[in-house]
This record gives sequence, C-alpha cells and structure tokens, in this order.
Amino acid sequence: MSVLLGIINSILEVFNYTFWFVVPVILFFLFWDYRMKYIQDKYIAKIKWVTLELRVPKEVFKTPKAMEQVFASLHAIYSFGIKGHDRYFKGKVEPWMSFEMVGRGGGVHFYVRTPVDFRNLVESAIFAQYPSAEINEVDDYVDFFPIIMPNNDYEIWGTDFILSKEDVYPIKTYPYFEDKDKEKRLDPLAPIVEAMSKLKGNENIWLQFIIKGAGDATHKWKKKGEEIIDKMLGKETKGSKKGVFAVISEEIGLWIGNFFKASYELPNWDKSVEKKESSSKNLSHGEQDKLKAMENKLSQLSFEAVIRFIYIDKKDTFSRAHISSVTGAFKQFAYIHLNSVKANLETLTGKNTWLANLFPIYKKRVEFARKRKIWDNYRLRIMLPKTCVFSVEELATLYHIPSAMVEAPKLRRLEAKKGEPPEGLPIETI
Repeated sequence: MSVLLGIINSILEVFNYTFWFVVPVILFFLFWDYRMKYIQDKYIAKIKWVTLELRVPKEVFKTPKAMEQVFASLHAIYSFGIKGHDRYFKGKVEPWMSFEMVGRGGGVHFYVRTPVDFRNLVESAIFAQYPSAEINEVDDYVDFFPIIMPNNDYEIWGTDFILSKEDVYPIKTYPYFEDKDKEKRLDPLAPIVEAMSKLKGNENIWLQFIIKGAGDATHKWKKKGEEIIDKMLGKETKGSKKGVFAVISEEIGLWIGNFFKASYELPNWDKSVEKKESSSKNLSHGEQDKLKAMENKLSQLSFEAVIRFIYIDKKDTFSRAHISSVTGAFKQFAYIHLNSVKANLETLTGKNTWLANLFPIYKKRVEFARKRKIWDNYRLRIMLPKTCVFSVEELATLYHIPSAMVEAPKLRRLEAKKGEPPEGLPIETI
C-alpha cells in the first residue's frame, strides 16, 4: 500500500511542476478539434445538393464496364490535396457524392445525389456511356419520411458494409461474372434488384454508395498496399527496417550459430546470402494470382467509399426476410483468399453493445440510438472518417445500371429509346 501511495505522490509531484505547460497544451488540442469540426460543418452546410434519377431503355445491353468509365470520369472531383489555408481556415473538405439504389413497393430506382457544382460532370459522364439514358432532377426521397426514425409508425434496420481485409485486397468484380456467350453472362446486381422487386406496401430497401477521390500513388492506402506486396516478395520495406537492438540480437545469433557449426563448417559472416534466398523464394500459383489481383487494384483509379444499407417498413408488418436477401447478395463478391464485403458490427443496429449487455435496462435505448444514428447518416449522406477504398472496377460491380438481362418486373426503365428528328423535317413558322 505504501508503494502505491508513493507512486501516486510522485505523479502528483510531477504534475505540480508541469501542469502550467501540460494543461494549456491539452486545452489547445481540444479547442483545435472543436474549431475544425465547427468550421467544417459550416462549410458542408453551405453545399447545395441535387438528386438525379437515372433511367435507361429496356434494350440496353451495356455491361458494368460502362459504369467503370463513368466512375473514372467522376474521379475528377478529387482536389489532389486541399491547401492548408482552405483546410484550416475555411474548413474545406474533399467533395463527395452518393450513388443510391432504392427499392419500394412501386419499383426499383437509381439515384445520384451530388453537389450542384458537379451536376454537369455527372450528367456528361453518364451520357457518354449511356447516350439513351434519361436523367431527371427529382425531390429527395428521404424527405417523404419523418426526420426522426424509428418512431411510432416505422421500424428500421441498417448497417454499413466494410471490407474484411486491408484495402489493397480486391473483391470479386464483374469480369468474373461475364461470359462470351450473352446467354451465360450474369449480372451481379440481379439478386439485389430481384429482392427489391418483391417489396410490397410500405417496405423499403435503400442502398447508398458515398464516394470521394482516394488520391494518387502517394495516398496512404497505396503505400500500405505496396508494403504488403513487398513483404510477400521478401523485399525489405521502409516499415521493416530493424532497430539497434534487433541488429545486435541478429549479430549475436549469427556468432552463436557459427560457433556451434565451426567443427564441421567454415564460419560465414555474410548475411546477404540468406536475404537473397528469402527474396527469391518461389511463389505458389495462388500467391501469384493474389499478387496480380492486388497490383491490378493498385493500378486503377480509386475512391474512398461508405456503403450503407437500410430496411424500412411499418412496425406492424416489419419482417427481417428481406434483410437476409440483401446481406446474402453481398456474399457473391467474396474471394476467400483475397477480400469480401461484410457488415460493420460497429454500426449494425441489431448488435448489442457492451453497455447494453452490462445494463439490460438500457438495451432498448442503445438500440434506438444506433438506429437513429444510421438513419441520420443515411438521410444527411454523411461521409464517415472510417472508409474503405474501392477501385473503379469494384465500384462498377457494386453499382451499375442493370442490363436487359435483368428482368426484374419492377425495375424502372424507359419504355422507348429517345430518337432525333429526321433530317429535312419541314418546320412551319407562324
């Protein structure tokens, strides 16, 4: 006990001599964080948004490759680094936009929620790949629901989806589902669209893909990916440089090894041979495929993304059957040896927290708080600090305009393709 008191007294004594410096530093960082959040919220509140609905004719046979080119064009929103003055004094943040799939009793809809400043960019990128598409400005569909959810009338369930491994590992993309024979070609969105087409009454399935540019080769996720690849190849990375104690331990180990082998083998003080053998190790076919897949992802334009899923229905008819249909559909993008998409347990509304487990009386309050949070995040299209990085190929796999092969009955399409008037059409002037 006396030892513990002595430690406490020592800590108090040190604090007594240093508080005049420590306390102001702590207060400064707290103030700086609060100030940054304030000016960033103020900047974001000034952004004007527009909601666009996408529709294409029935006979369009475009593959997800077309949507990949759309996302590649939209990478132009990336600023390649916000200037210090704009970031710290104006609160400027990287711009983002949201691509959304909405299923309800009346049909399946595709939307883009974008800042007004990027509307022309979005429309030109889409028309370039889908010339016969129709893009209309519509009212934001979330405004047809109460601001506070869940409530006495509606119940919700939701979660964010994240990658199960590091960002450099890719998921299964649309080339895997394609076949030279059109009859055998699969659309990875078909299961999700079919689930949305079976909704009735007040049932709603909403999927949201919020994206912002992930940057060039200097971005931290690419540096991390390159380190993982170098490690697989046996190369020494910047993060693998040895400290003083590691070097000394290695030298002692080498000396001991040579000492015991001296009776039958000449001492070898050259460690380069061992490094050469480790760097030139033979990779299995699986490891080679893994390297190719990761290098392919690193070579593409990429976006930081938040994938959000919400299911809404009246309380008296709420059913979890449709939830499993959507979460199960994401399983098809999984590569066991690479990556997969999974529910983020930190945002899952049905997941009990430690607080709920510790105090069961607060379980309903904790669950309501989670549901309210994910509803607000969806409604306001909030880009969370924790994101995953997807290449344009991966994004196009997860979100694209379904081709004519998807025959979901409630998928909203144009009944006829737009056409230009014939040349030489007489025009009567009044």
